[in-house]
Amino acid sequence: MPAYSLLVNGRRQSVDVAANTPLLWVLRDSLGLTGTKFGCGIAQCGACTVHLGTQAVRSCVLPVSAIGTQSITTIEGLSATSTHRVQKAWMAEDVPQCGYCQSGQLMAAAALLRQTPHPTDAQIDVAMTNICRCGTYQRIRAAIHRAAQEA
Repeated sequence: MPAYSLLVNGRRQSVDVAANTPLLWVLRDSLGLTGTKFGCGIAQCGACTVHLGTQAVRSCVLPVSAIGTQSITTIEGLSATSTHRVQKAWMAEDVPQCGYCQSGQLMAAAALLRQTPHPTDAQIDVAMTNICRCGTYQRIRAAIHRAAQEA
């Protein structure tokens, strides 16, 4: 198996995994970063969303061999103290219900706000394709608007 050197949450880490191992399993099983969740395994639900460089990606279908030199940011790397503006807005709007999808939702929202600092409802609806089984979409939208005001 090849060794991969990955920059995860600002730290260089080496992993020995097969080239086709999905990034999700490298993060969870090899690096112990369990904040990124497995949901569907086919890049539909978004529970596994992380940042690759500045883009939100679904890590369940992204092979580790496709990472190259790009940095990876997981929910643990967004802010260890929950002080990222999106995390603060999530708490203020009481977004989570069961919480399972929330790390992916937060990562998707942070990427959206990096690209579109003050999104409209329509832009939020287009960008936020993560599934929330509890249906907290209105609170997610409100939290994104709140976080946009913090910029």
